Amino acid sequence: MPERPHAIAPSAPGRYGAPGSGVVFAPAAIGAAWNIQGDATRGSFAGEAERICGVALPVEPNTIGRGAKAIALWLGPRSWLLLAGDASALGDPARAREALDAAAGALFDLSDARVAWRISGASAASVLAKACPLDFHPRAFAVGACAQSVFGHVNALYLRDADGFTLLVARSFARDVWHALCESAEEYGYEVQAQAPYR
Repeated sequence: MPERPHAIAPSAPGRYGAPGSGVVFAPAAIGAAWNIQGDATRGSFAGEAERICGVALPVEPNTIGRGAKAIALWLGPRSWLLLAGDASALGDPARAREALDAAAGALFDLSDARVAWRISGASAASVLAKACPLDFHPRAFAVGACAQSVFGHVNALYLRDADGFTLLVARSFARDVWHALCESAEEYGYEVQAQAPYR
């Protein structure tokens, strides 16, 4: 089976904009993305979801759970996004859907729906803040946090780890968002790297 295309990045790897490199962009490969829905207070659902995905679903708003195979992002009281870098890491979505249905849950395979970029560097938060109302200061958006907002006029999902941010948007808006990111980073200087594995 051919590998699906990932984030749209028209710029070839290299350095752009002002001298220096205040921001680093790398398309992030998302092999699998599942939306899981259910009641995490029900032991049968929570246990089955953890068995299937290899990660406990986080119950604190806007937090991330990490497992050996995938990470789980809290989207709402009954909704999570599971992300894995390897398309086979989470197994067959149809079988997982049947198992979660039996536990009063639901699963939707969104693996082709979004693209993602890793955004790091000293000016990464400043670039994102130009087009998003979220406060990206570490006191407000700590490592291990995620949030839904916008980038410009496009719905976006953000997460933060020790190395920087990951930005996810709908595939249909990827080219527009990519150009906006590059324009926002011009004044700081930015580096475009080759595709990075999702982590």
